[in-house]
Amino acid sequence: MNYNFRKASLEEQGAIWDILAQAIQRRKEDGSKQWQDGYPNPAVVKEDIEKGHGYVLTEGNEILGYVALLINDEPAYAAIEGKWLTEGDFVVYHRVAISENHLGKGLSKIMLNFIDAWALEHGINSVRADTNFDNPKMMGAFERSGYVYCGEVYFRGSARRAYEKVLTHPHA
Repeated sequence: MNYNFRKASLEEQGAIWDILAQAIQRRKEDGSKQWQDGYPNPAVVKEDIEKGHGYVLTEGNEILGYVALLINDEPAYAAIEGKWLTEGDFVVYHRVAISENHLGKGLSKIMLNFIDAWALEHGINSVRADTNFDNPKMMGAFERSGYVYCGEVYFRGSARRAYEKVLTHPHA
């Protein structure tokens, strides 16, 4: 498999929104409250891409997954109930979604590996993320990828489980 991880373009926002909309529906079918309040939405995707935060996982011309990647840009993380593993710069990501047609292929793990590599390329060795308490699939993906549960953070009034992974440089 020849996967590629790159910045998304505005022409791709429709395809990206389709993937997120599928994920929103899956969360609903799983009985989760995550992403059931009108967020994320197409305007969020457009803003991600315009600000250069939107990234896609592709194979050939097909978009398999989406994520928003930011550096040090998550104010909610400053108010963690718990403690982060590190103090300095960090990469944070949101809105991880894999295409309905490609579930069960381990693509979220592949995407997390690309995010690790992206962080290291930017000289950052801390990656942070969060998920709802009712999203066992994402919690499992974090744990299998070496993340440590650090405490709770709050978004739009609800608590989320916060995780951090400390990266080691491959040549260290």
